[in-house]
Amino acid sequence: MTADAATARSSTRRGVPLIDGIEKVTGRARYTADLDHADALVGRILRSPVSHGEIVALDVSRARALEGVIAVITGDDCPFTYGVLPIAMNEYPLARGRVRYRGEPVAAVAAIDAQTAERALGLIDLKIGEFPAYYDSEAARTEDAVLLHDNKPGNVEREVHHQFGDVELGFAAADLVRKETFSCAEINHAQIEPHASLAEFDPLSGRLTVQTVSQVGYYLHLMLARCLDMDTSQIRVIKPFIGGGFGARVEALNFEIVTALLARAAAGKVLMKLSREETFITHRARPHTDIRLKLGMTRQGRMTAAELTVVQRGGAYAGYGIITILYAGSLLHGIYDIPAVKYDGYRVYTNLPPCGAMRGHGSVDTRHAFECLVDRMARELGLDPFAVRRANLLRAPTRTLNDLMINSYGLAECLDRVEQASRWKERIGKLPPGKGLGMACSHYVSGAAKPIHFTGEPHAVVHLKLDFDGGVTALTGAADIGQGSSTMVAIAVAETLDISLDRVRVIAADTAITPKDNGAYSSRITFMVGNAAIDAARKLKALLIATAARKLEARPEDVECAKGTFCVGSGNQSKLPFAEVVAAALVDEGAITVKGAFTCPPEAQGGKHRGGAVGSTMGFSYAAEVVEVSVDEATGLVTVEKVWVALDCGRAINPLAVEGQMQGSVWMGMGQALCEETRYLDGLPAHASMLEYRMPTIMDSPSIETHIVESHDPYGPLGAKEASEGALAGFAPALVNAVANAIGIDLNELPATPDRVMDALIERRRRARLAATRKVAS
Repeated sequence: MTADAATARSSTRRGVPLIDGIEKVTGRARYTADLDHADALVGRILRSPVSHGEIVALDVSRARALEGVIAVITGDDCPFTYGVLPIAMNEYPLARGRVRYRGEPVAAVAAIDAQTAERALGLIDLKIGEFPAYYDSEAARTEDAVLLHDNKPGNVEREVHHQFGDVELGFAAADLVRKETFSCAEINHAQIEPHASLAEFDPLSGRLTVQTVSQVGYYLHLMLARCLDMDTSQIRVIKPFIGGGFGARVEALNFEIVTALLARAAAGKVLMKLSREETFITHRARPHTDIRLKLGMTRQGRMTAAELTVVQRGGAYAGYGIITILYAGSLLHGIYDIPAVKYDGYRVYTNLPPCGAMRGHGSVDTRHAFECLVDRMARELGLDPFAVRRANLLRAPTRTLNDLMINSYGLAECLDRVEQASRWKERIGKLPPGKGLGMACSHYVSGAAKPIHFTGEPHAVVHLKLDFDGGVTALTGAADIGQGSSTMVAIAVAETLDISLDRVRVIAADTAITPKDNGAYSSRITFMVGNAAIDAARKLKALLIATAARKLEARPEDVECAKGTFCVGSGNQSKLPFAEVVAAALVDEGAITVKGAFTCPPEAQGGKHRGGAVGSTMGFSYAAEVVEVSVDEATGLVTVEKVWVALDCGRAINPLAVEGQMQGSVWMGMGQALCEETRYLDGLPAHASMLEYRMPTIMDSPSIETHIVESHDPYGPLGAKEASEGALAGFAPALVNAVANAIGIDLNELPATPDRVMDALIERRRRARLAATRKVAS
C-alpha cells in the first residue's frame, strides 16, 4: 500500500492518463447516440426555410394523422422563453409567431422511425410572410432596419461604454500613437460529436429523464423546468460521455428542450440526433467581430493608453451575447499594466443563427488585434517585441484599473521560456526569404468569480463517500467533456488523503446523484471544483486521523497520514494501514459521507461599475507563444513550421493533461488563424459539413513544444489555475506577426487564407508599380 501510494504520488507530477481514457480509446465509452434507444421514438425538427418573417400559417394536422407519428408539437406547446442569462431570455424552443434565422425550429415530430418522421415533416403546411433579412452588423443597424426584437432599438442587443484612467492624457504622453482596424470571421466549434439528446417521460410518475450532450447540466435542468412548467424535483439530467464541447454546449440548446417536449407529448422515450448541418446551425460559436484599436506608446515601449471599439455580429437571439461583449473589453486588463483604457462595445442582432461562447470566450479576437498592433508599433520604434511586453508587465498581487484581482503572474517566465527555446535573439530577422518568426501573449480566467445564476450557494460542491470497500467515491456535478476534470478531482482527493489514485472513483454529472455544479465553462472546474474536492478530502482526512488516534492512543494532532499509512510522529512507532483505519471509522455509523465546498470571496467578484463582474476571477493563466512560418509568395499559402508555447497554469496538477490542453489550444488557434470561417449564403451556412468547413488536419500539424510554468497561485487548488484556454488567443497574432516578419505584410483579416495573402501581395505590388510610375513622371 505504501509503495503503491508513493508511486501514484510521484506519477501525478509526471502526469497520468485520464481516468476515462481506456474507455474512449477502446470504444467502450457510450455517447448520447450510443445509449439504449431500441424502444425510443425518433425525433425530427422542421426548420424555417427563410431568414426573417411572420408565421402566417402552420398546419400540422396531416402530419399528426400519419400512421406511425406519435406526437407533433409547435410553438403553441411551449409559451416560455429560455436562455442562459436570467436577464436575456428572448428565445423560444420552437418559434412562436415569427422566425428570425434560417433553420430556426418551427415544429417537431416524434415517430416510430426516421422515415416516418421525415415524411411527417413534409406534410406540415408552413407559410411565412417574409421580412427584410440582415446578415451583417452594419445593415442591421441602419436607421430603417426592421427590428428583430421590439425592445432593442437599432438591433443592438447590448452596448458597453467603459473608461478607466485619463485616455486623452495617456495619448498625449505617447511618442507614438497608431490606429488599426481588424476583422475576425465567425468560426464554429466543430466538435467531433454531433448534437444528440435522449429524453424519457414517465406518465405514471410524471418524471422526466434527459441524457444529453450538455456541458451545463444545471442550467439545462433549470430551463427544462421552466419550458415544460415542471417542478425541478421531477427532472433528472445525466451527462454521458461527450465528444467535445469547446463552448458549443454551455447553454441549454433548443433541440434538448424540444426533445423533452416531444417525450412528454408522446408519453415515452424520444431520441433526437441532429445531422452535421443541423449541428452547425445550432452552433453558438465565436461571432464575426470588427475591431478598431488605438494605442499609445513611448519610445521605450511603455503603453500609455488604449482605445478599443468592438462590434460583434451576434445572430438572432441573446444567448451569451451580453457577457461576450463585456468580456471583449474587460479582458484588455489583467495581462499588461495599461494606465488608461477606453472601451466601446456593440453586440448586434442579425438574421443568422445565434452566436455564443467559444473557447477563450470573448477574449480571442480583441487579444489578436492588440498583440498585432503592439508588434507593429514595436517595429516602428525599433524595439524588440519581447522587450515591449516586458516593459508593461504587472506585478502580483495587484488589482487592475477595472478592479480585477491578480494573485499570481508568471508571464515574465513564459516570455523567457519561449524566447530561449525558439532562439529568438539569434534568429529573428536572419531567416531565409519567406520564413519568419512572430510572438504574442495571452491570458484567461480560472472561472467567473460571480456565477451566472446567483443563488447564494457555493460555486462548487463535492461529496466524498467512504464505505467498507476502502474506496473513496467522489461525487461531483462537474461535466468532464474531454478536458480531464474528473481525473483532476481524483488526483486532488488522492494527494490530499495521500492514498493511491486507484482507490478513488469519480461519479460525475447526474443531477439525481451528484451535487449541483454550474458546469464546464470559463475554465472554472479545476479552480472551483478542485478546491471543493480538497476541502472535502481534508474533512475526510480529519475524521480518519481522529479514528487512527483512538486506535493508536494518541492525540489527533500527533498523528500523521503519509503514503496511505497512519502513524504517530516520525512513524517509527505503531503504524496503521489505510484499510484498517477505514474499517474502524465505519464502526457504529457505517458509511461516511463528507461535503466540501468552494465560494469565491466578494473581493474577487469584480468592480462596482455596470458589468464589472464579467472578467473577474480568482486567478488568471498567462501564456507566451512563438510561431515560425513559411510563406509561399507564389500561392499565398502560409505553413506553420513550429510553435513554442509556455503557459503559467499555477501548478500543473496533471502535467500530461496540461500539455494536451496547451497543444489543443494551439491547434484551435491555428484553425482560426489559417482557415476556419463560417460564411452564409442567404442566411444558410455555406460550410455545414466537415468536408467543407476547413480545419487543420494531421497533415497540417507543426511541431508544438510546450513549456509549463508553475507560479503556484495562493488560492488555487494545490496552487493550480486554468490550463485549457490561456494559450489559445496568442496563436493567431503570433502567426500574423510571423507572416509580417517573413514577407513584410501586415494582415488585418482572419483567417489568413491564401487568397487574402495573395490579395495583400498583389496590392503591395500594385502600390510599388504606382510609386515607380509617379517617380518616373516627376
